[in-house]
Amino acid sequence: MILTVTPNPSLDRTYEVPALDRGEVLRATAERMDPGGKGVNVSRAVAAAGRRTVAVLPLGGAPGALVAELLAGQGIEVAPVPVAGATRSNIALAEPDGTLTKINAPGPELTPVESQSVLSAIRTHAGAAAWIACCGSLPRGLAPEWYAELVARAHLAGARIALDTSGPSLLAALRERPDVVKPNAEELAQAVGRPLATIGDALKAAEELRTYGARTVLASLGADGQLLVSDAGTYFGSAAVTAVRSNVGAGDASLAGFLTADGEGLDALASAVAHGAAAVQLPGSVMPSPADLDPSAVTVTADVPMDRPLTEPAP
Repeated sequence: MILTVTPNPSLDRTYEVPALDRGEVLRATAERMDPGGKGVNVSRAVAAAGRRTVAVLPLGGAPGALVAELLAGQGIEVAPVPVAGATRSNIALAEPDGTLTKINAPGPELTPVESQSVLSAIRTHAGAAAWIACCGSLPRGLAPEWYAELVARAHLAGARIALDTSGPSLLAALRERPDVVKPNAEELAQAVGRPLATIGDALKAAEELRTYGARTVLASLGADGQLLVSDAGTYFGSAAVTAVRSNVGAGDASLAGFLTADGEGLDALASAVAHGAAAVQLPGSVMPSPADLDPSAVTVTADVPMDRPLTEPAP
């Protein structure tokens, strides 16, 4: 079982529009409503792969109830933690060329009691978990050290933990040596305090995160591929993609693919790349099923193209 923790989940509405014109009335050509949040997406991808997953979520109000209902409909076990504030609702506008404009609401502020309730729910389910995936930004009311406390508790319980967050929350948690961290290029640049222009720059930043405490770094570099840096070595993976429809949740699908392949080694990296490539070719935040994967399109190598410029350099 893979246990996911999403401290700031959301109800996500995605609208496909012909073009994004400021000040105009936009008529959507398609719409979707999905349960959202990085950990939620990981659970959705794990469930799509036919694996058991439990999602720990602080949920409040009508949006929170709808998130739980939508997840249950996808075969995901929800461990809800009732909170007083309403779960946030996010909006995404997707254009035909793959450009995505997102509006993310701040979400509710959690009280100290609600924070402890989330940790208690994690403790209740941690014993049965092969991995605990802690993902996303922290809501108001939780200090940046909250993830660090969670990692420490998980390790005391004998669980492996994967962390996908950024900024002060990531840096604070590194001292507790999370088993896997999964930054993207922008988050890598932010963590090391310098811009990244090439894949080699991203690799050096990933290695630096390991000196801070990360045991393994799985770095998503968007269209350029993914890096895996661990004690076992350094590897680069990429996949051919015919058309990008939406990149919402692609990194989360990658993490799910990595963890369902046991979270280490070349097979796990190949699975991560395949899941990420499949996700960007699906609408909204739809998570890929095994039928959507194309392992033959994936290339994994120890020969990292150090001098290759990033398609989207990280400032």
